[in-house]
Amino acid sequence: MSHKAGFVNIIGNPNVGKSTLMNAFVGEKLSIITSKAQTTRHRILGIVNGDDFQVVLSDTPGIIKPAYELQTSMMDFVKSAFEDADVLLYMVEIGEQSLKDEAFFNKIIHSKIPVLLLLNKIDKSDQEQLETQVQLWAEKVPNAEIYPVSALEGFNVKEVFNRIIELLPESPPFYPKDQLTDKPERFFINETIREKILLHYKKEIPYAVEVDTEEFHEEDSIIRVRSVIMVERDTQKGIIIGHKGSALKRVGVEARKDLETFFGKQIHLELYVKVNKNWRSNQSQLKRFGYNNQ
Repeated sequence: MSHKAGFVNIIGNPNVGKSTLMNAFVGEKLSIITSKAQTTRHRILGIVNGDDFQVVLSDTPGIIKPAYELQTSMMDFVKSAFEDADVLLYMVEIGEQSLKDEAFFNKIIHSKIPVLLLLNKIDKSDQEQLETQVQLWAEKVPNAEIYPVSALEGFNVKEVFNRIIELLPESPPFYPKDQLTDKPERFFINETIREKILLHYKKEIPYAVEVDTEEFHEEDSIIRVRSVIMVERDTQKGIIIGHKGSALKRVGVEARKDLETFFGKQIHLELYVKVNKNWRSNQSQLKRFGYNNQ
């Protein structure tokens, strides 16, 4: 029996639903999801296996014009998604007119690999608007196959996945068949904690935060975790902790519940907050947190 395998990379503007789509394909919550822009900072692989196929999906940060070193590194992850893709998923949402970076857009329309343009959030539109949008994108990206989808509601997700498999080249699998992602356990702990910070804090705070899991000890019935929340200034540290530690406690409780679901085990989570001045513009710090590794 022949076997297909390949890399399928999802790109698009911030908040168009890339992470929701990948999680829907994989059937697991690998990418964190919030309504805030720049929720995804890394390139995250999700692997879907069948008897005769392996789809290696790649969720990437939303395309922006970088304002500081961290964002430059995030855009490097997006650039790398063009280099190894066998199929490119270009995701837009209803009402969107263009990609925020013209250079990326030119790469898409001149792509030599198959492009599936996914028009997401169609549950928020009517038939007339949908037809107008399909026509608009058919003219803008003539090399793409267009699929109206709702990643959140699961509409057309299976159809897109089946089309991806058709387009994949014949190849042995790239990863073991029981592997779900290329990221270690600590990465998902960091991302789950960061998701709660994105949900509960306003303005600059979530963007000034990075999480580092310093200890991860797995026992038969429990996983013991010690994680540090890094901020850039003392004032941010106070806001993260909150009155008598109440804000930090809420983050810890919610993150622990999600992690217990993810790992299927009891979690003992200790959270600390440290100031790491201007880490977003510091090359060595960015490398330490897994950025600038291209």
